[in-house]
Amino acid sequence: MRYAIVIEQAESNFSAYVPDLPGCVATGGSLEEVEREIREAISFHLEGLREDGLPPPPAASVVEYVEIAA
Repeated sequence: MRYAIVIEQAESNFSAYVPDLPGCVATGGSLEEVEREIREAISFHLEGLREDGLPPPPAASVVEYVEIAA
């Protein structure tokens, strides 16, 4: 499965969340760490859904960038 993630920089760390998996979040001190942590969080989240007999939600979010003239 392939899910979009959003990574945001805070003052002293990074945070990430998955729009298609509400409540699936992670933090890390670097980009590499937060990416590793969100992968683990996604796996844990999907495992919990399976244990509860729920299907994983489809990946429906679309990520795109737009350019705006300054």
